[in-house]
Amino acid sequence: MGNARKPVQIIILVLIVLLGGYAIGTSAFGGDGKPEEGSRAPSFELLGLDGKTHKLDEYKGKPIVLNFWGSWCAPCVKEMPALEAQWEKWKAQGVVVVGINVGEDQMTVQNFVNGTGVNFLILMDPEREAVRSYGISPLPTTFFINAKGKIDTIHIGQLDLSTLDAQIGKLVNR
Repeated sequence: MGNARKPVQIIILVLIVLLGGYAIGTSAFGGDGKPEEGSRAPSFELLGLDGKTHKLDEYKGKPIVLNFWGSWCAPCVKEMPALEAQWEKWKAQGVVVVGINVGEDQMTVQNFVNGTGVNFLILMDPEREAVRSYGISPLPTTFFINAKGKIDTIHIGQLDLSTLDAQIGKLVNR
């Protein structure tokens, strides 16, 4: 009877060692999956207001301003004209501005965009998949991603025109 328990005990010991190693590894190396400045921007696949599915990878080689927003979020609404102005200024130099709406339905997002006159790419994240992969907590949150696909800067909160201009200029001049 004692010999029959030995394989079970070994399996339990191996599981405990693996779980302990995983716990230590994730706490020591920040394994919460939340991207940081300098890390690779997580990929996503989301439906746009244009009716097409867009992937982050399709903008490879271009500087990207990735803005998470919601129409109910006052700072998000206030920064939309600055995002539009900077997209108009920098689009000829290959800069892509992408607005990812968080959790609202298509009609709400379309009505908001029609009312604000925003022309840059708007994607919808109704299931909050991109929100989870980017670790978004407060809105608005904006990621400045360089042409190599790495996150250069993360800005939490409302952006103004001069901050946007400086951040995009930094991305373009690298």
